[in-house]
Amino acid sequence: MIRNLAAALALVSLAACGMNGDADDAVPGAEAKLDTDLATSAAEALATPSETPVTVTIPDTIQGRWGLVAADCTATDGSSKGLLTITPTRLEFYESVGRLVEVVELAPNHLQASFAFTGEGLEWQRQQVLDASEDGKTLTRRELGNGAAPGPFSYMRCGEAKPDAKAGATTTGGDEA
Repeated sequence: MIRNLAAALALVSLAACGMNGDADDAVPGAEAKLDTDLATSAAEALATPSETPVTVTIPDTIQGRWGLVAADCTATDGSSKGLLTITPTRLEFYESVGRLVEVVELAPNHLQASFAFTGEGLEWQRQQVLDASEDGKTLTRRELGNGAAPGPFSYMRCGEAKPDAKAGATTTGGDEA
């Protein structure tokens, strides 16, 4: 932008230096052409972005696979209805996907943003608040706005669940007996 503006000003300066005040020496239409060129250069300089836009993504600490219950992380038969997979720009649920549209608040363990959802033949927008714990093992998700689900949802990071050898069940931490 500054380069274009500087070039336009240089053209004006050169044109002014070349004019000696004698109207007979002036090229017909030169001043009008110079004004047009200057206006075009200024408009181009203003229209050209000076920086490449920055793409905001969901923080790394929030990305990954999260389950409402331990079985969501370990099910192999497709029954993991509480599984939430978070990529840099998407929330992937059992029957819907939300694409990041606009970030409202951003911190290493926190995101409040609008998402455009599609699923089961429907489309909607919803604001989501995602908060990861400091240790990265739990995630709290809240929806905001009309039609939002009530209350927060608490997830555990998949990979944190440990199989219980005695009962064949899955536990979410503590010491194995």
